[in-house]
Amino acid sequence: MSDRQFIEVRGARENNLKDVALNIPKQQLTVFTGVSGSGKSSLVFDTIAAEAQRQLNETFTFFVQGFLPHYGQPDVDHIAHLNAPIIIDQKRVGGGSRSTVGTYTDIAALLRLLFSRAGRPSAGPAFAYSFNTPQGMCPECEGIGKTVQLDLDKFLDRSKSLNQGAILHPEFKVGKWMWKMYPLSGLFDSDKPIKDYTPEELHALLYGADLRVSFGEISSNYEGLVERFTRMYIKKDAAAMSERNRAVFEQFTTSQTCPTCQGARLNQAALASRINGRNIAELADMEIPALIEFLRALSEPVAARVAAGLIERLQHLVDIGLGYLALSRETATLSGGESQRVKMVRHLGNSLTEMLYILDEPSVGLHARDVERLTSLLLKLRDKGNTVLVVEHDPAIMAIADHIVDLGPRAGTHGGCVVFEGSYAALTQADTLTGRSLQQHLPLKQHPRQPTGWLTIHNASLHNLKQLTVPIPTGVLTVVSGVAGSGKSTLINDVFLAQHPDALVIDQSRVTANSRSVPATYTGIMDDIRQAFAKASGVSAALFSFNSAGSCPNCNGLGVVYTDLAFMAGIAAECEICAGKRFKPEVLEYHLRGKTISDVLDMTAEEALAFFTEKKIRPVIKALNEVGLGYLRLGQPLSTVSGGEGQRLKLATELHKQGSVYVMDEPTTGLHLSDIGLLMGIIDRLVDAQNTVILIEHHLDVIRQADWIIDLGPEGGHAGGEVLFAGPPQQLQHCERSITATFL
Repeated sequence: MSDRQFIEVRGARENNLKDVALNIPKQQLTVFTGVSGSGKSSLVFDTIAAEAQRQLNETFTFFVQGFLPHYGQPDVDHIAHLNAPIIIDQKRVGGGSRSTVGTYTDIAALLRLLFSRAGRPSAGPAFAYSFNTPQGMCPECEGIGKTVQLDLDKFLDRSKSLNQGAILHPEFKVGKWMWKMYPLSGLFDSDKPIKDYTPEELHALLYGADLRVSFGEISSNYEGLVERFTRMYIKKDAAAMSERNRAVFEQFTTSQTCPTCQGARLNQAALASRINGRNIAELADMEIPALIEFLRALSEPVAARVAAGLIERLQHLVDIGLGYLALSRETATLSGGESQRVKMVRHLGNSLTEMLYILDEPSVGLHARDVERLTSLLLKLRDKGNTVLVVEHDPAIMAIADHIVDLGPRAGTHGGCVVFEGSYAALTQADTLTGRSLQQHLPLKQHPRQPTGWLTIHNASLHNLKQLTVPIPTGVLTVVSGVAGSGKSTLINDVFLAQHPDALVIDQSRVTANSRSVPATYTGIMDDIRQAFAKASGVSAALFSFNSAGSCPNCNGLGVVYTDLAFMAGIAAECEICAGKRFKPEVLEYHLRGKTISDVLDMTAEEALAFFTEKKIRPVIKALNEVGLGYLRLGQPLSTVSGGEGQRLKLATELHKQGSVYVMDEPTTGLHLSDIGLLMGIIDRLVDAQNTVILIEHHLDVIRQADWIIDLGPEGGHAGGEVLFAGPPQQLQHCERSITATFL
């Protein structure tokens, strides 16, 4: 093979990589594996993908580059022979409430084309069938399908006056800018309770009056509370708000299906247009296999031609295990694994070759049966003449790889090296953590624990659940299994948690990754660390915060200074004043048992366990070590933490709490095979301490270790939503309808 048949990587040092040198074969499928935190993502995403994307972006003019995301130059000596990259990661598909599976995959565009050509009576061109254009959207809800109103009973305390805080929304608190308009308007007695207002005064407060209000030197038109709230919050897309703002928004509003379009999002002209008795909204609400069947029955030549293109795209959704979705499903409601597979659909239809496809754990959230389908899709991408790089823990995907790169030997500072390169067969014999783990499987639990009681879910009929009443045992480990779309998340995350809201939830949403979040702040021990320093030094605890009084004025406590280079990628350089320590020099004069606050933040959780004697801090640091994060530094930015590490960080944050019911959503996400034993050890300890643990999980080793299994199915979507089996694991193998049983 000539050099050009490899991607050459020399001297990769991004994050924890230790001068990694590699030749990655082109036009082959290479799987990168290794424990969580070993450096897989640093090598594949932060080095290879970032450099490929950066070089591709540089082929555009500087003007165009200004609109593209900036990729800094990775810390690597040399990368050669890259192809144009297509990066398919696990970031949730955004797009707000206007983005659906149909719009995101562009399948909706073909469906609109079909109706513009074959719908009777015609509503006009294709865009007249779109809920995202003024010509097609329902005028009442503006294409959202729901109408949201301000709930005045939640918004106002009518027994109070304006000065007493009658407006309950936090942005309208007494003295705040938003509040000032009302007392300054001169329309009301600010000390009179709202309930005593005349009808005219109440109307002016809520719906406005024709006058201008002055705030010092600024004057603006007066707006009633309802008008102002509607303009500032309801007219903005709630789905695009931050978590916190959305929670506040939902607290003061009520939402209902739009009375005009009944949730179909479109205007009456678009909804009146039909093909074989169905309108476009009804087709978008169908599950994919039913929609394919409908389209196959179209015989009129023009309709059949457009339908053929539609069927091809829809079939990709079925092949990838997403047949249970409907085109009208909002992308914001998709899980990380579903998002990634929807992204793959966009690329399966193209005929590009010699591309570089980079995927991040595409098996996440997939049942063993659907992983088989995924492997054939990955091989299709490769067989078109593309280079496919996959970061993955699933042995079924390793088994089809042409080449495997195993990173390690362990995680964090103990990782960052290539410990194996070669075939799957050779890896199963290799003396690495991955190689040894591939040779071991956890057996079916022979002596399950006995339930101490029951928590019953009553009459669950949300989404595809078929009026289920499900008893969940307490004091044991319950695993809820079933193919993707069978109703597991609906049953547990939606129905069970609504009926038992005090359960502790550890889900898959990413840990907050702003530039100021670190493990010490995320787990909540930073306050106790600052208090310990304050007590030892006799000064204010605020001095020991890099977000407050103690922060270095030059870098504002970030430790690095960002320089914006306009159309070139910005540069982050270590702060010259504090040398990356984040604090003012005077703060570093104070010590706790010989260490400065900066020294403490530079400790790994392992080192911190030996250092801290404080009663409040120790249990959290102990939990960090127990979940296998002993290598994580207390002051490491959370933006550098991998998905698997993030989930274990959540687990550690909750572990030392005394919760009676724990609900975990696919806790094996991003976990290496060797870490699964560690995770099961933690879960067993929780259950032995009289807690109830409920897992939603696909991993067969975890299902085998359950005390009680609830298997849903038999398929996804409408063909799911039934309990096929509930009982101890040994009895599951006799359940003939269960797909999980076949794979166990």
